[in-house]
Amino acid sequence: MKLKKSVIGVLAVVLAVCVVFKTDSSTSVAQELTSDSIKEKEEQIEAAEQEKKELQDSLTDLKKVKEELEASKNDLAKYVEELDSNLADIEKKIAELKQLIEEKEAEIAETEKNLEEAQKIEQEQYEAMKVRIKFMYEKSDEFYLETLFSAESFGDILNKADYIEQLSAYDREKLDEYALNSQMIQLYKEELEAEKEILDEAKAGVVAEQAALESLISEKEQQITAYQSDISNKEAAIKEYEDDIATQNAVISALEKAVAEEKAKLLAENGTVITYDGGVFAWPAPSYTRVSSDYGTRMHPTLGVEKFHNGIDLAAPSGSSILAAYDGKVVASDYNASMGNYVMIDHGNDLYTIYMHASALYVSKGDIVVKGQKIAAVGSTGRSTGPHLHFGVRLNGSYVSPWNYLSQ
Repeated sequence: MKLKKSVIGVLAVVLAVCVVFKTDSSTSVAQELTSDSIKEKEEQIEAAEQEKKELQDSLTDLKKVKEELEASKNDLAKYVEELDSNLADIEKKIAELKQLIEEKEAEIAETEKNLEEAQKIEQEQYEAMKVRIKFMYEKSDEFYLETLFSAESFGDILNKADYIEQLSAYDREKLDEYALNSQMIQLYKEELEAEKEILDEAKAGVVAEQAALESLISEKEQQITAYQSDISNKEAAIKEYEDDIATQNAVISALEKAVAEEKAKLLAENGTVITYDGGVFAWPAPSYTRVSSDYGTRMHPTLGVEKFHNGIDLAAPSGSSILAAYDGKVVASDYNASMGNYVMIDHGNDLYTIYMHASALYVSKGDIVVKGQKIAAVGSTGRSTGPHLHFGVRLNGSYVSPWNYLSQ
């Protein structure tokens, strides 16, 4: 009996040493994993807080923009260029915010999925631990003694002791995993909250930037209208308008000349040039609401005199699509103080289409486009008093009615 107690005592000491040594090792690994996981998630949450702050700080300061524009109001051309530059910045911010909204919605969906999975695992761990704790409470000592006394040799006793130690280490490991998972659940919740705050900031940012955009467009409309409507300035305004159209025509004629020279060179080299096959044009502004100004002689809306209007104005929403009317090659995609952001397309046989006042350009000089392809977005850049597309058609160096090519 004394020998049995002595053996048990030795085994208890051996078992204790094994448990302490191996459990410490397992706990160390668990702590390392816990530390890394928690640290990474905390850094992500901290980054989200910083991202939210940067969003708030990056919104357009409309008051400051208007103050900076004030000095250039006496020079309408300079004023329009500076204001258009601000409009372009705001359009870019709006596009970036909308992209961020898409990304955050995807991240939120992923975080919610991770949270749901972690909560499911936590519940499974909890149920398994309840069963294990109940077993340990009811049979722990008896189980260990029966295991040890069933050994047939000293070597078998050591194997049994190792088995018991592994059970103990397993229990501790599962407890550590449960604690880690619980911490991760809390961090997922914090991350979800931070991501939703960024999403809300981004949505509010779009609203604020859109309001700033509309405010500047309205400001521009008021300044152009006031300048052109001023009785004392009427003659100068009319002359400036005529000079403005002349400048437009000079830019476009120069482009046509350059294209003609290029075609002559291509023809001499390989005999291949773009040709127009006589097809019907696509409607260039599919989101248009009305034709606000038709082609031909008209009473100018602010100058109060009859002037020739060389295209049709399509009053479409800002940011809506501008489409290539027909297959062709882009000969210009640029900015001009009068035309704003514009695109000019060569369709062959000295036939060109021109799209003015865009908020954004999606093609570049030299691109080949097809009928109905999105080439730009409707805006109010250049000498424009509201979002619209000015669509012009030129044949043999002169403007012609777009209705000759559009299906009515």
